[in-house]
Amino acid sequence: MDNDVLSPAASAAEAAPAAVDADLDWWRTAVIYQVYVRSFADGDGDGTGDLAGVRSRLPYLAALGVDALWFNPWYPSPLADGGYDIEDYRGIHPMFGTLADAEALITEARAVGIRTIIDIVPNHVSDRHPWFQAALAAGPGSPERERFWFHEGGGDAGELAPTDWVSSFQGSTWTRTENPDGTPGEWYLHLFTPEQPDLNWNHPDVRAEHEDVLRFWFDRGVAGVRIDSAALPVKDAALPMLPERPSPGEHPHVDRDEIHDIYRAWRAVADSYDEPRVLVGEVWLEDAARFARYLRPDEMHTAFNFDFMTQPWDARAMRASITRTLAEHAPVGAPATWVLSNHDITRPVTRYGREDSGFAFDRKRFGTPTDLALGTRRARAAALLTAALPGCLYVYQGDELGLPEAELPLDVIEDPMHFRSGGVDPGRDGCRVPLPWTGSGASLGFGGDDAAAPWLPQPAVFAALAVERQEGDPSSMLLLYRDALALRRNRTDLRAGELTWLDLPGDVIAFRRGASCVCLTNLGAAPVALPPHTGILLTSAPLADGMLPPDSTVWLTVEPAGEESA
Repeated sequence: MDNDVLSPAASAAEAAPAAVDADLDWWRTAVIYQVYVRSFADGDGDGTGDLAGVRSRLPYLAALGVDALWFNPWYPSPLADGGYDIEDYRGIHPMFGTLADAEALITEARAVGIRTIIDIVPNHVSDRHPWFQAALAAGPGSPERERFWFHEGGGDAGELAPTDWVSSFQGSTWTRTENPDGTPGEWYLHLFTPEQPDLNWNHPDVRAEHEDVLRFWFDRGVAGVRIDSAALPVKDAALPMLPERPSPGEHPHVDRDEIHDIYRAWRAVADSYDEPRVLVGEVWLEDAARFARYLRPDEMHTAFNFDFMTQPWDARAMRASITRTLAEHAPVGAPATWVLSNHDITRPVTRYGREDSGFAFDRKRFGTPTDLALGTRRARAAALLTAALPGCLYVYQGDELGLPEAELPLDVIEDPMHFRSGGVDPGRDGCRVPLPWTGSGASLGFGGDDAAAPWLPQPAVFAALAVERQEGDPSSMLLLYRDALALRRNRTDLRAGELTWLDLPGDVIAFRRGASCVCLTNLGAAPVALPPHTGILLTSAPLADGMLPPDSTVWLTVEPAGEESA
């Protein structure tokens, strides 16, 4: 049956459930779609995506076959850092709509089988937040300043920053205030931009406020929260200089031991609901044991797996990353998560089309040569590879269309990473360009026919990748994703079966899922023969005489076997 391709287990419409089931462990195998609201769909035609736009596209998301939506911050914000500088946690940014719109979206999505996850940013707030404005007005030594990290500077006149800590966006982590009389004042800490002052998590007000914010949204039907920069909120109150090689737990502002008390308290809030809410951490840590501590049964449910996403297109590196990830999660019984990109990362079609196909923030440059045809083949293969792995799958909006990274004109870039790098880093706006829904029109269907131009310009190549162009093309990236998610939902072995590695010759990643499914990805330069099988479920590229071409993935059915541990 080498050349017989079986029909997907269900059509896209059949793949979408009619309603959310009562399975409280839904998050262990969920497909979660990331919505960057500003760029998803424009419901009012002003050039900016909004909640009305998302509500209008719920049928598309249901047909895609996702279990939940994760929304980047949708709160009121000056947008100094794409909304991660939050002014009010209990509201909705006016450009996106109203709180009533958010409540309607949560309800309508749930009715078609899709849960909602929102972003929580515990490390910092906006400098426009009422707390910070009150702290500036109150002055040194005031109770209002104790909610943040205000400190006198070093040097004879306080002209030196209190520490040598380096910002995640490059540059200093300290900004000096100005006293009412115009003289230099205290410094305040910000691990990101100066518009994002860090909160002091030693203060009871900070802890109580965040727990109340969790309840506010959980009461409105939100199924969980994604915790931004989850390892950063707690700082060493002594504000030491950075050690040259800090031991685990000794870094002054990353992965402090005290942070786990915070997440235990959050888990208690989440577990207090009849349908327990889910905590998902953004945890960037190299130490596997330290990473696993965040996933203990009384802390977070899952954490993002960034290791796999940063790997080059190399069989040995990718298999090692998968093995490492599964091993990290095993001791605490938490499911792994798999993601190819997000709102911060160069899109896979572009990344995999470059000579350096891995990812690191400090290697991003303008004008990097890219083979988009090669990148698209590899992105298709990677989509099937990740969808076949055990655990939870994340899909960033537009990856299901095969969108490339956009290289934007300098005068439209808003991302602070670009500016704080002195213009060297192109920033992250290239993966945040509004989606194309139709192949024509001023905004390619992002807004209506008379809509304003999108807030970021769409490259010409987006027209051919629009949703309407791909829906009728059985070989499109969109239909590949729909078929893969349908099979994943309907085949227990693909969704929940144990993983067993298969050792095949060549630059191949191969494993069995459950009793009767095999995933084979060819990362080499030559076609490879398929192992014995009873059928072909899905391929990322056409087979040739029973051989899997380079940069391709196939899902096979095989003779049933007893499940083994990975």
